[in-house]
Amino acid sequence: MILDAPNLNRLWADVLVEELVRSGVTQFFLAPGSRSTPLTTAVAAHPTARATMHYDERGTAFAALGYGRAKGRPAGWVTTSGTALANGFPAIVEASIDSVPLMLLTADRPPELRDTAANQTIHQPGLYGDYVRWAMDVPTPSTDVPLASILTMADQAVHRVRGTADPGPVHLNLMYRKPLGPTPDGQTYDAYTAPVRAWAARATPWTTYAAGAPTAALSDDLSARLQAAEHGMVIAGRMPASADTAAVRALAQHLGWPLMPDVGSQLQLAAPGADDPRCLAFDHVLARAEWREALAPDVVVQMGGPPVSKRLQEALHAWQPETYALVHPGPRRIDPHHGVTHRVQADPAAFARTVMDMLPAASVLASYTKAWQRADTAVEEALLRALLSDTLSEPLVARLVAAHLPGGHPLVLASSMPVRDADRFARRPGGAPVPVIANRGASGIDGLVATAAGAALGCGRPATLLIGDLALLHDLNSLALLQQVPVVVVVLNNNGGGIFHFLPIADATDVFEPYFGTPHGMDFAHAAQQFGLPYHRPATPDAFVEVYTSASQQGTSTLIEIHTDRAANRALHEALIDAVRSVDIVLPA
Repeated sequence: MILDAPNLNRLWADVLVEELVRSGVTQFFLAPGSRSTPLTTAVAAHPTARATMHYDERGTAFAALGYGRAKGRPAGWVTTSGTALANGFPAIVEASIDSVPLMLLTADRPPELRDTAANQTIHQPGLYGDYVRWAMDVPTPSTDVPLASILTMADQAVHRVRGTADPGPVHLNLMYRKPLGPTPDGQTYDAYTAPVRAWAARATPWTTYAAGAPTAALSDDLSARLQAAEHGMVIAGRMPASADTAAVRALAQHLGWPLMPDVGSQLQLAAPGADDPRCLAFDHVLARAEWREALAPDVVVQMGGPPVSKRLQEALHAWQPETYALVHPGPRRIDPHHGVTHRVQADPAAFARTVMDMLPAASVLASYTKAWQRADTAVEEALLRALLSDTLSEPLVARLVAAHLPGGHPLVLASSMPVRDADRFARRPGGAPVPVIANRGASGIDGLVATAAGAALGCGRPATLLIGDLALLHDLNSLALLQQVPVVVVVLNNNGGGIFHFLPIADATDVFEPYFGTPHGMDFAHAAQQFGLPYHRPATPDAFVEVYTSASQQGTSTLIEIHTDRAANRALHEALIDAVRSVDIVLPA
C-alpha cells in the first residue's frame, strides 16, 4: 500500500515516486549515497519503477540524458547531497540547451545545516541557475505540510519537464532529516493521509494537465514567399529521435525543392525512396566556391535545430537569402548569423503538413533542384571512389557503421570528429531506419558512454557508440554501465585530439602536440578486460565489418578499437576535397 510507509521521510518519497511513475517517469538512474536513502528505497520498492545503478553521478546524469533523447520522456536522476549535484551539471546544461526532458531529484541536508560548515552540505537551491525550466526547494517532511502538496508539485514538475513547447530539466531539491532509512518511527499517519486515500486507491495522477502545442499556422506573408520561390531549399536540422521526419521529407518532395539532411535530422540515414529530394553530399558540394555561388537559394526553410555542417552554416551567412524561415517547437533564438526572417514556433511535421495543405504540389522539378541533384550525384560518386580502400580510415568507419547498423538500433555519435565524419560520409543504402543521437546542444565530449547506455535503455535496443579516444578516456568509468546495458563501442584511437589538426593552431609546431594533440600512448584492451567487455582490434575494412556485424547482431556490449593516424586523417580529408574539386561538371550561374 502506497501510504503504509515506515516513517514520514519514506512516506513523502513513496508518494513522490508513485506520482512520477503515474505521470510517465518510470526509469530512474541512481548513484549510491546516504542522504538520498528515502528516494532510493522508494524507487527500489516500487513495483513498476525501473532502476539503473552506477557509482558515478556524472555518468547517471548523462545516462538519463541519453534516455530522454531516445525515449522523448524524462528519466529521474536521483543523487545525494553535496558535490554529487555538481557532477550532473554538464548533462543538465546539454539537456537544457537541446530541450531534452530530465527530472532532477536531489537529496539535501535540512535547512538548519546550511551555512554551518556541516559535512557534505552546499547551497543546493538555485545551483543550476537558468539551465532548468523549473525548480522547487522542497521542505523537510512534516505533517504540517499537506501530503497533497507533494502530488501537485510532482504533477507540475512533470508538466514543466515535458514542456508544451520547450522541454528540459526540472529540479526538485528534497531536504531530509534523519532517520534516512526505512526504520519504523512508531507513528500512525492515518489522519494525515486521509485526504489522499482516494488518490492512492486509483491509478491516475492527482492533477492532469491538458496537452497543448504551438500552432503550425502559416502567415499570409510566408505563404506568398514560399509560393513565389524560384530557388527554394529545405534544411533538416537536428530533430529528436521520435520526430515525424517523414512529413519533412514529404514537404521537400511536395515543393520540388532539394533537401539538405543533417546527420541528426533522422533523415540522412533513412532509406532511399522514389523521387528522393535529399542531397546527401551537400557539405562537400559547398566546398567548391563556384558551386556554392551558383546554387544559392532565395528561400530557405530550416526544420529543427542547427546543422552540424560548418560549410552549410557559412553558406547561409554568405547567401543571406531573402526569406529564411526557421521552424522549431521551442521558443529559443536559433540564429547564430542573424539571418532568420520568419521564426515559426511549431512542430516541424505539423508545419510541413500545413504547407502541403495550403500550397500546390510542384508538377516538375525546378532547374535549381536538378542542378543540386546533379552536383550531389557527381560528388557522391567521387567521394565513394576516393573513400573505398583496403585501409581503415575514420570516414570509412563512419560509413561502414551506418551501413551495417541493425534497424532500430540507436547510433550515438560523439562530438568532435565522429559526428562530423558521420554527417559528411555516413550512408545507409537500405534497411530499416536508425535513431541518431548526438549531444550537440553544448557539444561536450563528456559523458558519451553513459549517454549511449541511456539511449539503449530508452530505445529498448542495443546502441552503437562511435567515439574518439579522448572522449572515451573522459568517460572511461561509464564502461561499467555496459555490463547492464548493451552498447557496441567503436573507438577511433588516433592517440590524441584529431580535430585540432583541422584548426589553425595545427601550424604552431612548438605548442601543438603537447597542448592540443595531447598524445597519450594508450589503447583500450586493458580497459575492456577490466570491465569484462569483449575486445577486438580489426585492421581492415572486411575485418571490421565482420566483428562489428557480429557484435551488433548479438546485442552484447563490445569494445572495437580502430587505430588511425591524426596527420594521415587530415591528409585524407584534404584528398577527399581534392576529389570533389576534380569533378568535371559546370552548373548554371
